[in-house]
Amino acid sequence: MKRKHELWMAEHGRVYKDEVEKAARFEIFKDNVKYIEEFNNGGVYNYTLGVNEFADLTHEEFTETFINGVNEDSFRSSEYNTMISMEPQISSVPTSVDWRAKGAVTAVKHQGYTCGSCWAFATAAAVESLHKIKNGVLYDLSQQQLVDCAWKTLGCGGGWPRDSYSYIKDNGGLTTAANYPYNEVDNPCDVMKAKEIVANISDFVSVTPKTEAALMEAVAKQPVTVVIEAESKTFMFYKSGVYKGPCGTDLNHVVVAVGYGQVHQSSKYWILKNSWGPSWGEGGYMRLEKDVGLPKGLCVVAALPTYPIL
Repeated sequence: MKRKHELWMAEHGRVYKDEVEKAARFEIFKDNVKYIEEFNNGGVYNYTLGVNEFADLTHEEFTETFINGVNEDSFRSSEYNTMISMEPQISSVPTSVDWRAKGAVTAVKHQGYTCGSCWAFATAAAVESLHKIKNGVLYDLSQQQLVDCAWKTLGCGGGWPRDSYSYIKDNGGLTTAANYPYNEVDNPCDVMKAKEIVANISDFVSVTPKTEAALMEAVAKQPVTVVIEAESKTFMFYKSGVYKGPCGTDLNHVVVAVGYGQVHQSSKYWILKNSWGPSWGEGGYMRLEKDVGLPKGLCVVAALPTYPIL
């Protein structure tokens, strides 16, 4: 097991400050590997877990680090009912959509360990896709601009897609990630860079009714930001397959629904783009079980879907 830990450290560039920390992290690593192996051998679920870059973190450390990008105070002050609300109108909804295959999705990013910025990554990704679909150009847009400048959010302390879109609309758009690069901390807004705009939106839409059927119609048109519950240990170590939970109903993480499909008629899924780097999940993506019969879907995926419009 120690050899496995050493190889994992080399793969993920993990360096500890001393042998005491290394020994403590090894014990956590060992426990997590045991949990993953027992889960995969248990035969209860047909998706798999994997030893990813989080394998030397306790579950508590993981949730404190990565499940902190949605701020409840910000949500209470956000008037979601003031958004344009409309049911997507598509005459026939395809049985499967994958915006990655259409070249409308940028590479998976990593929000890092020091900033609760999932909301910024998801919002920027949705705007990136919108501009590719409408204008034929795929930009890598600045998440840091949102962290620093979106005034209704708390930056690295958390935010909501609604407030991100509101800022983008009011500012006139976003600049590129190359012009305003991500650095995992709250900085004063660089107003000059924030005005070097390459992609704008005219408004944003709340998908209604808040059902998987309505979300499916929206995703058939373009990628959609969704707020989900993601604190389960199985979510932490998800590797592949159609994720079937367990998960609850707390809104605590923002991702982008970039498609949907099915393995067979009884196994349908959403394709979710995360911001935890490509070593998590299926190259940074999750297939989340779809059409489960719950009011707002598994992990409440249909609770607060929003998307930008031109």
